[in-house]
Amino acid sequence: MPDPVGDVRDVVTGWAGRPLTFTPITGGLSHHVARIDSAGGDRWILRVLDPRITEAGLGIPLDQEIANTVAAAAAGVGPRVVHVLPGALVLEYVEGVTLDVPAVAARIEEVAAACRRLHAGPRFANDFSIFGTLRDYLARCRAHDLALPAGFEDVLPLAHDIEAAFARRPLPSVPCHNDLICGNLIATSGGVRIVDYQLSGNNDPCFELGDIAAEAGFDPGQVVRLTRAYFGDDEHVPRVRLNLIMANLTWALWFVVHRGLVRDRALPALDYDAEAAEKFARAVRDLADPCFGRLTDEVSGRISRTG
Repeated sequence: MPDPVGDVRDVVTGWAGRPLTFTPITGGLSHHVARIDSAGGDRWILRVLDPRITEAGLGIPLDQEIANTVAAAAAGVGPRVVHVLPGALVLEYVEGVTLDVPAVAARIEEVAAACRRLHAGPRFANDFSIFGTLRDYLARCRAHDLALPAGFEDVLPLAHDIEAAFARRPLPSVPCHNDLICGNLIATSGGVRIVDYQLSGNNDPCFELGDIAAEAGFDPGQVVRLTRAYFGDDEHVPRVRLNLIMANLTWALWFVVHRGLVRDRALPALDYDAEAAEKFARAVRDLADPCFGRLTDEVSGRISRTG
């Protein structure tokens, strides 16, 4: 089996000018990551980008990911880019604790502050739309005869309703990470840092919040708290809740496409079908909620939040 980290080991060692130890970091679903340690105590992260991830639509082009990682570092949120290689990055090693679901729930205000710093930073090299991503994944599933979760196409009209509601009252786009699973958030002494810009792009800031809420399994009260921590009020709570639905709906297909098109990168211990089914079930639950129609009406401006 190819060893992408091994392929660049000598180049990185030559750049560092000293002996290095490379320790693979397992558990990632796409690119290849290793910790680099020098005998002198320096430590970095090596991120080797797999072009097949981009080809499968599971990540942005490699040059954009590199540019966005540099921009996120300039915003003071992402890891500092130490060295750029063809198809690989040597990054600052962020000392801290990688968050899990309970930790994200306990640090909502800190996570919101990290998002504000990122969103106020330099623009990214590309734009991102969760609706365009959903359409792309659907097209890939159909082109490669990949099985959708049962009933998936039945709810697509509701996704169109969400997109139409957002289009009536769009928000200015900001540089967003767009994939804030808990493991991409690291608590440090200087605040929460954000790593891994594989799906980054300029986007609606409410998608960032909705995606965090989806990945951390937030209830409506936690969504309110996150929205309030970011915006200072509750005006955009309906928009965040609808983006939570879109995150679960779209990332369900991410797992379908990943398993179908990048099979050799699948983690043996991860049930991709179960992950897709669980995310889709969460989306269906929220789409079936009696308040769904009110959320779209509030976002589109047809009614006020107090109307």
